[in-house]
Amino acid sequence: MKKLIDVISEEFKKAFTECGYDEKLGKVTVSNRPDLCEYQCNGAMAGAKMYKKAPIMIANEVLEKIGDNNMFSSVEAVMPGFINIILNPAFVVSYVNDMVADDKLGADDIGKGETVVVDYGGANVAKPLHVGHLRPAVIGESVKRIYKFMGYDTIGDVHLGDWGLQMGLIIMELKERQPDLCYFDESFEGPYPEEAPFTLDDLSEIYPAASAKSKEDADFKEAAQLATVKIQQGYPPYLALWKHIMNISIPDLEKNYDNLDVHFELWKGESDAKPYIEDMVQDMIDKGLAHESQGALVVDIAEETDKKDYPPCIIKKSDGASLYATTDLATIVQRVKDYNPSKIVYLTDKRQELHFIQVFRVAKKAGIVSESTELDRIGFGTMNGTDGKPFKTRDGGVMRLEMLVQNIEDAVYEKIMANREVSEDEARATSKIVGLAALKYGDLSNQASKDYIFDIDRFTSFEGNTGPYILYTIVRIKSILEKYKESGKSLDDTDVINTLEDAASKELMLSLAKFNETVEDACNEIAPHKICQFIYDLSNAFNHFYHETKILSEEDAEKQKSYINLLKATKTVLETCIDMLGFTAPEKM
Repeated sequence: MKKLIDVISEEFKKAFTECGYDEKLGKVTVSNRPDLCEYQCNGAMAGAKMYKKAPIMIANEVLEKIGDNNMFSSVEAVMPGFINIILNPAFVVSYVNDMVADDKLGADDIGKGETVVVDYGGANVAKPLHVGHLRPAVIGESVKRIYKFMGYDTIGDVHLGDWGLQMGLIIMELKERQPDLCYFDESFEGPYPEEAPFTLDDLSEIYPAASAKSKEDADFKEAAQLATVKIQQGYPPYLALWKHIMNISIPDLEKNYDNLDVHFELWKGESDAKPYIEDMVQDMIDKGLAHESQGALVVDIAEETDKKDYPPCIIKKSDGASLYATTDLATIVQRVKDYNPSKIVYLTDKRQELHFIQVFRVAKKAGIVSESTELDRIGFGTMNGTDGKPFKTRDGGVMRLEMLVQNIEDAVYEKIMANREVSEDEARATSKIVGLAALKYGDLSNQASKDYIFDIDRFTSFEGNTGPYILYTIVRIKSILEKYKESGKSLDDTDVINTLEDAASKELMLSLAKFNETVEDACNEIAPHKICQFIYDLSNAFNHFYHETKILSEEDAEKQKSYINLLKATKTVLETCIDMLGFTAPEKM
């Protein structure tokens, strides 16, 4: 379905062309003076320079061609040459009715037949999720859902960090604590125990201790590095310990992601790329791309158009160990082989920019992906506390993600209980839904690349640009629809909106009509914050409509039914959008 802005622009492009002017001058935009008009065309201003003619003369010529068009209530040329446009309410109603009748609410399946892999989450095995994992999980889940809505076959991959130094650190710390374990007895031939010699709580304590020790004890760090290489080379006892770590860690990670309503199609890790590394590296050597430098194997990525120097990408260390770049490249090999995606999108900290420049360039240079394959990355900013510094616990430590989620749920619960009209159990259930919306919307409403302040009081407010405000709007609509139904009237007989002339109805419909444009922009620009801004504006338009309109007391049955159908359309659009953002609305608040 054509976007409303494009439908209007087509009329003006045709008029400009008929007057002998370039059709691109007919581009229409949303008015920056809503007190004067709804849309505007500034093409006559640009045409004045191109055709050496007064802009008001061009504008008037175009208006003559537009003539008495049923699409418009008024089209006016104003000095020095702007064209102000107000749409006919009947045309707006017709557009919204067509939109509501469409399964996709007027959006096109722009990704039909294409596959996109979204690499997000990035949790490290053996470490609990902390606040730093919030942004990739929340943004990545939303990006994946947006792609899916737009027709792509979507595959979300958590891409676990399960093959790096933290594994060697844990094993060496375990060796110091329990040297008599069979895994450290070189004469032991197996089989190794099925039950791990540690618990999840043990791991949560072992890793931080080992990490701290490695910063002070060079020998310990070197031993951990050697242990990591042994794991990567398939040394049986260390591989058995690695499997124990995986079996204990992954269920806990799944539980925490489930609590965020974040779900992955793939639970792959860096280790899954191991079978592809040797052939990939050899292929780069055979092609003359990989060469030795100071004992390591590297690929040069510098290009003539670069404005700054980029170091080569190291794909194998001097001790033979793989690096993140190696496993990331091998993972791309695996994804191309298994899914042949047209896009791969990564969610990572924006400080990893150089790493992904290197990986993407090597992938293209080595022919791992075709030139047409899109490799994109969203580099997200930092979530900061109200002091403007990276978010910490009160004692200065890194807060676990489950604690952050609980804190925001508790804050919502307290607000619900302050207006106590529900039971404690119902308040708790509602606070989980609203708390998650507050958390996700608080993050997603910011442009991903920017840092933002995590302000629990603001995020949980039921007023302003917040998740709870959006949910409250949806719940308000549900309440009106339920009361309409309780009055003995049907919600199912028709969805058609008849012409509504009042300003508040028209404003709401014009807001609804921006849906397809918004979601397509959010998809193309990988920008969930555009959907947040859209539903905030839509909620404001609805609440203005609500305060200006007597819906349930309207005596004209036909007009009332149109109001109700407008509410149903608004609810559908809002719920479709929050689903793309990764949260839902309760029945009551």
